Amino acid sequence: MSVALLWDASHLWGLLARQALTGFDVPCRLLKAQDIAQSFRSDKVSLLIVPGGSARHKFDALGPAGRAAVRDFVASGGHYLGFCGGAGLGLSDAEMGIGLCPWKRVRMNGRLQHQLSGHVRVRFARRAAANEAMLPDDCSEAEIPVWWPGWFEEPAGPSDVCVLARYAGAGADLHVADLDLGRLPAPVLEDWSAAYGIRLMPAMEGAPCVVHGRFGEGTYTLSYSHLETPASLRANAWLAKLLRGLGHVSPRAEKLPAWYPSVGVRWTEPVLLSCREGMLELLALGCEQGLLFPRQPWLVGWHAGVPGVGLNTLSLAFCMLAGKAPAPAAEAAWDRVKAGVAETFARFRHGAESCLLAQRLAATVPEAVPAQELAARRKALFGTPMQSGGLCQELLDLLDETLFIHLRDEEN
Repeated sequence: MSVALLWDASHLWGLLARQALTGFDVPCRLLKAQDIAQSFRSDKVSLLIVPGGSARHKFDALGPAGRAAVRDFVASGGHYLGFCGGAGLGLSDAEMGIGLCPWKRVRMNGRLQHQLSGHVRVRFARRAAANEAMLPDDCSEAEIPVWWPGWFEEPAGPSDVCVLARYAGAGADLHVADLDLGRLPAPVLEDWSAAYGIRLMPAMEGAPCVVHGRFGEGTYTLSYSHLETPASLRANAWLAKLLRGLGHVSPRAEKLPAWYPSVGVRWTEPVLLSCREGMLELLALGCEQGLLFPRQPWLVGWHAGVPGVGLNTLSLAFCMLAGKAPAPAAEAAWDRVKAGVAETFARFRHGAESCLLAQRLAATVPEAVPAQELAARRKALFGTPMQSGGLCQELLDLLDETLFIHLRDEEN
């Protein structure tokens, strides 16, 4: 086994990365933070992939021993590939970074950059002997996807960090929050800028998107682009090359197929199916009310203030469970939690439906819904915008072991 995937605190993005490796037909070992040091010793891992999600939560899940194990793994010749939150974990921020890369993350102060989703244009570094193997083949510019990315804080002056790709502008489907930039006429944007001082497009030209460097005998590659996004041609081809070079594996294709996780049911346990259908109905309700909108077959976008991350993550978790026939170990894990899942989901669904419709009413008649009460109910259901919590997190915690066993069974 040469490729491992860190499971903890990844949720939707861990499932996306796992699906990408499955689509490439690349064997992968799912690792929990608590087992990571032992797994590195026994499984002969050459590449650790850390998906998106909260860098802070990953940092906490690893703990001092896990963080030291990852650093030792790379220092001893291993390779680290982090996407979005996984990229943030590789940086040197106190309380959320393990210090593979000396750079830090730009602090979040409501900046527009974090509201970006969709494809961006990037320019690749000039080819040199030091980075040739890390760059895509035969192109100097491409469109690759970002999904609400963080931002590298690039220090002035020389650096041992190699910037593989820099932002070069908006791609065809780029959104800022729920605004599709491609559908906004240029004269309107110019008028907004002159009349209101609004600049929707962040000042991103030239900022780093993907970086690479050495740590001891090994390397790190940190990407705020989700190269594992299904059916994104340039991104997938680049990821395939990175897997060949860093993981010493042979992806079966250069492009990942589109992913439709809600299509097909093979685990027909009644509680699981009821929860799956309930989540799909909540997403449909949000779309009907203009609070959510389709982005990808595996992802909905959302109006500002709508808890889209939690809704996406929980829906995908139930769909992934129901989409594959279970092994006995997964059935046993589900039997241990299904009563708690059923009870918690019933409360969650009622609350989420009420919250979504209240948010729709507030958008139409703001004075009809007390803002503080709506915010409190949303927090009880979904936690804060940047840190998950509430009933949604309770459900994800209940599902975690079953989902881990369910997906890990594919490796055997």
